[in-house]
Amino acid sequence: MIPVNELSMNNILVTGGGGFIGLALVRELRRQGREVRVFGRRRYPAAEAAGAVCVQGDLRDAEAVRQAAAGCSSVFHVAAKAGIWGSYDEYHGINVIGTRNVLAACAAQSVPILVYTSTPSVVFAGRDLEGGDETLPYAAQPLCHYAATKILAEQDVLQANSGRMRTAAIRPHLVWGPGDTNLIPRLLARGRARNLRVVGDGQNRVDIAYIDNVVHAHLLAEENLRGSGTAAGKAFFIGQQEPVRLWPWINELFVRMNVPPVTKQISLKKAKAVGWLLEKVYAALKIEREPKMTRFLAEQLAMSHWFSKKQAETLLGYQEQVSTHEGLERLTAWLREEGL
Repeated sequence: MIPVNELSMNNILVTGGGGFIGLALVRELRRQGREVRVFGRRRYPAAEAAGAVCVQGDLRDAEAVRQAAAGCSSVFHVAAKAGIWGSYDEYHGINVIGTRNVLAACAAQSVPILVYTSTPSVVFAGRDLEGGDETLPYAAQPLCHYAATKILAEQDVLQANSGRMRTAAIRPHLVWGPGDTNLIPRLLARGRARNLRVVGDGQNRVDIAYIDNVVHAHLLAEENLRGSGTAAGKAFFIGQQEPVRLWPWINELFVRMNVPPVTKQISLKKAKAVGWLLEKVYAALKIEREPKMTRFLAEQLAMSHWFSKKQAETLLGYQEQVSTHEGLERLTAWLREEGL
């Protein structure tokens, strides 16, 4: 096998390269002059406009994934089924089976580097997490299929680390910034409809991760795996330099966008009860759209969950590239330009 640090840096596969994180990563890789292949269920015009080649296929199709990985020197496995609602089989098929197919493809095609996009939700167990590090255990009873399947996938990725293939997992939390088509637009829509409530006392602190910082962390991980390999087999919490108080941060964004601030409150206990009831009703009636509240969402909105970045700083050399203040300036400018 060719030593990792002697391989060409230029042949890159990005799964999920049409999504928020994936597309931002594709654009930065192309800016660096690297050849990028995007694997997804359809063609992504924005990725192609950046100079990437789109390969259509499903992560659950092992042969399609194997062919997509041919000749690649690195794989960024970003694709996943996100969200907090849906069938377990679909989450498991995409997040677990899909990841195993990516790992098998890398092994079959002798791809030596895999950087996996994970989530801090793998350690969230319904209690405040303040300054915890990567020694935190995986959640024993996660309250949503997304977290449950991302636990299994991350475990597979890290266990696959070996002398033939180096792997690492990046855990960005609440990714935001220009280009977001999910988190911030949905938040603004609910704010304009005045159907948001502060869950809990409104003082909980959370990690957020500006998109440029998330991309930076992924590239640092690949660089490390290609070089010293000190990050191999490890997961990394990344985000802004400091956590934010969630509800004041949301309200600052709302004020900038002329959306009424959220002032009405609901206790965590009541929000979880509402979430439990909605989960039961939606499941019984087989309603596919996501409930406005679930138990997992209630805990996420009310509890503190922020993490130490020391391992990323020490092993990857990670530091935020865009501050929270600057990121908010860029985000609001983009939202206005897009008419969001």
